[in-house]
Amino acid sequence: MAKNMQPIVKRCRALGISPAVMGYTEKSKQGSTKRNPGAQRRAKKSEYAVQLNEKQKVKFIYGILEKQFRGYYEKAERSSGITGEVLLTTIERRLDNVIYRLGLANTRREARQLVNHGHFTVDGHKVNIPSYLVKPGMVIGIKESSKSLPKFKEMTAEDAFRNVPKWLEYDANKAQGKVVAMPQRDDIDFEVEEHLIVELYSK
Repeated sequence: MAKNMQPIVKRCRALGISPAVMGYTEKSKQGSTKRNPGAQRRAKKSEYAVQLNEKQKVKFIYGILEKQFRGYYEKAERSSGITGEVLLTTIERRLDNVIYRLGLANTRREARQLVNHGHFTVDGHKVNIPSYLVKPGMVIGIKESSKSLPKFKEMTAEDAFRNVPKWLEYDANKAQGKVVAMPQRDDIDFEVEEHLIVELYSK
């Protein structure tokens, strides 16, 4: 399976994304200075470049490659809703993203790896497919044999920070999450102009 091995912080800068969206904290170097003060003055981007940047941004944040992303778009285009919004909310329902949003992984990349290794269950059944799309009513839990691992003890500790979106619920006593609704456009936790992605694919 292909992997996206791009450097996080460097790629975030290029796409105009805060590393915090990816679950990372960018550390500044003490005493660092800008070697090129004029580096911020870049040439105006073409319409195509702006549209491409928005697509690359979403792909990078969720860790999706082009073929799969195109598939999400074509599915959204066939739906009865607004194509761009359906695209984003569909991707938001990926199991690896849900694991991250429940606070059971520090980053989406980490969540994807943990899912691949079979550490999670959906409605009591092991699921090791990161792209698995959850639906309302589904319960996401940690596999019983994985609960004793130091990693999960840390992530399920009572003092672990969580910022769970309203379409999900987290039960600290059971260390599991539940999908209570379909995600909406305002649940997307980063700035993106999805209409530009639609315009790009519509050409």
